[in-house]
Amino acid sequence: MLPLALCKWIEGLSERGENSEPRPNRSKCKVTGKPKGEFIMTGITMSRRNLLRAGTCTLFGGAGLLRAATVPGWEEAGIPAEEAANMTKEEIIRNYYSGWERKEWGAIDNVLADGFTFTSPNDDDHIDRRAFKTRCWPQADWIERFELENLVGKDNEAFVRYLCRTKNGKSFRNIEYFRFKGGKIEAIECYFGGHNSFPSAVSQGQS
Repeated sequence: MLPLALCKWIEGLSERGENSEPRPNRSKCKVTGKPKGEFIMTGITMSRRNLLRAGTCTLFGGAGLLRAATVPGWEEAGIPAEEAANMTKEEIIRNYYSGWERKEWGAIDNVLADGFTFTSPNDDDHIDRRAFKTRCWPQADWIERFELENLVGKDNEAFVRYLCRTKNGKSFRNIEYFRFKGGKIEAIECYFGGHNSFPSAVSQGQS
């Protein structure tokens, strides 16, 4: 099953502000190269929220779901120094995951915007920063490392597909949606690749 909601979101990234692009066949996803590294991926619409309720195993149904892509503009359009030490959005995302690996909450907290929210299928419905730390930060003890397999985005939004490896040799894949504001992460929505796709559950065979 093809990741229709994700296809629609990425299509919107490339079509935002454009009105001359023809609409391809909506019955399947198609990746089309565009100048300067941009891309189009089309499909039938479904809201991120509805997909989250339904579960997200379907996000991994198609081969080449999120092909590696460069996003021109991230390196050139640096974030203001007073907000994020001139880090690009890609660097912010990579530093965010690195904070989990290094078990450094400060590295994560520094890239979260005021009003940050986190959402996941594990009964996390737009929880705030404090609740996020309380509920999710203990998971760091189970994490060995993240392998960021795909990172695509444009403007103030991005999707990441990662493979998380736990300390006891287990692994799982998820997709996370990032929204930025003022050079920091304003929101993260996590889409599980399995039933309970988070470190402690996978490590203890509960996924």
